[in-house]
Amino acid sequence: MKGVQRRSVLLASGAGLIATGATTAQAAKAEAATAQAAAGDGRGGHAPDPAAVLDWNRALLRIVRTAGAQPATVHPTRSFAMLHAAVHDAVVSVLGGQPYRFAFPAPHGTSAVAAAAYAGHDLLAALYPAHLPELDAVLSARLATVPSATGREGGARVGNLAARALLALRADDGSDATPPTLAPGTAPGAYRPAPPAFAPAVFTHWPAVRPFVLHRAGQFTVRRYPQLASAEYASATNEVASLGQDSSTTRTADQTVQARFWAAPIWNYLNEIAQTVVLASGADLPTAARTFALLDLALADGVIAFYAAKYHFLIWRPVTAIQLAGTDGNPATVADPGWNPLASTPADPSYPGAHSVISQAGTQLLRESLGDYPVTVTSELLPGVTRSFQRLQDVADEAGRSRLPAGVHTRLDHESGQQLGASVAHFARRHAFNGR
Repeated sequence: MKGVQRRSVLLASGAGLIATGATTAQAAKAEAATAQAAAGDGRGGHAPDPAAVLDWNRALLRIVRTAGAQPATVHPTRSFAMLHAAVHDAVVSVLGGQPYRFAFPAPHGTSAVAAAAYAGHDLLAALYPAHLPELDAVLSARLATVPSATGREGGARVGNLAARALLALRADDGSDATPPTLAPGTAPGAYRPAPPAFAPAVFTHWPAVRPFVLHRAGQFTVRRYPQLASAEYASATNEVASLGQDSSTTRTADQTVQARFWAAPIWNYLNEIAQTVVLASGADLPTAARTFALLDLALADGVIAFYAAKYHFLIWRPVTAIQLAGTDGNPATVADPGWNPLASTPADPSYPGAHSVISQAGTQLLRESLGDYPVTVTSELLPGVTRSFQRLQDVADEAGRSRLPAGVHTRLDHESGQQLGASVAHFARRHAFNGR
């Protein structure tokens, strides 16, 4: 098959009709060069390979890494969760199994590969219409591996229904709300915008976004932040004051690399790690679809959960804590008005740590779903730099702890973040596919 026949896709978002067409874009060549041939439709024989799932994960990673492509007030983990939930439900509709939410009748001869390909295409076309040529190219490359016209046609029907259903399900989830303005704190320990930009807090509306699997954003308790006068608080603050300063002499060269290596959006890393683990495990299409759906549903809910906790506790960032240590009532901390962190401080409260939540939830689910595998991770920010790990838990530990030498989190943030991430992962694994 040389191209995708022109067709119209009715978007559940109300955007109307989008015509998709054949394209010879370079992205098609890139996808075709790396794609594996899909083996049949999975009915009555061995299940097809996971390439159709990986296609769309890679495509979405390219999109969210494109400047200006992601709406500033919509967290990208929402898109990953919607994408992989739609692909999963399309595959389940053809091959059987428990859906995330929807299962649709699949005509006889429907290709699961085509269903996954169309579900990913139509979902992302609705969310990122400006990227339609690239999405068309990815679809065309994948459909070229499906020899049956009947299989392609059935896949188009099932995939479109799955995409439309997910779009309708999330249409009123609160993600399009205007983020409320957060007044800066004034009391010791209270969050306020951090220097040097003093940017206002971001994603202040995200605790009100409806979760994908969790019952509510604050379902899991994060332990109460210690008193500022406590030895525990002083120890954690002083550790970062020494380790995370831009001019630190106690931070090792490798800790500096870690701080810079992991500074990009952590969910991007987890999705790439998932690609590695899926391929290493030899997972077939339904296993890959389920794994990515479980991963990204949990990561999306992890983000909702950690923002709920961050905006509940409203704890100041290390740079504020150290510069204003003279106000914390703790004789074991010393104010340093000129202290600055190695990395830029994110524009949200410190407790719990986002990297720790997401890396723990993601690696835990991958390990429980497919087993433990050694992985080599490539940095999004340091060209050509990789780090290798024998265990997935080692990834979570380093990614979370890297925020200490970066100077943007304390050990308190990291430990509470891992606790929250583990809780979200545990719940998602048991409840993501109940079809409710």
